[in-house]
Order: sequence, then C-alpha cells, then structure tokens
Amino acid sequence: MFPYDTLAAHHADRHARLVREADAERLARRARAARRTGRAARRSGGDAPEGRVSDERRRFARAA
Repeated sequence: MFPYDTLAAHHADRHARLVREADAERLARRARAARRTGRAARRSGGDAPEGRVSDERRRFARAA
C-alpha cells in the first residue's frame, strides 16, 4: 500500500470509531434523561387518583 492508502484507511477507521462513540454517548444521554423524567413523573404524581402523598414537612424551615 502507498502511504496515502494507509492514511486513508486509518482515517476511515478513526472516523467509524468516533461515530460509534458519539452514538453511545447520545444513547447514554437519552437514557439518563428518560430516567430523570420518569422519576420526576412518579414523584409528582400528576393527576393520579392514587399514589404517594407528598411530605409537607420538607416545605417549611425550622423556626428560630
């Protein structure tokens, strides 16, 4: 192979690796965001007729 061919092959391999890493990062970011929104939805309860009752004690500060 000529030096140009090896350089082009190396570039193609590196590009493919970077694209795979970017896809993996994107997938991980989406998974974290989905987990975060799922937790927030469970915590708030929305308009659900049943579920966890919020703890009112967390909202108030202790008196001095």
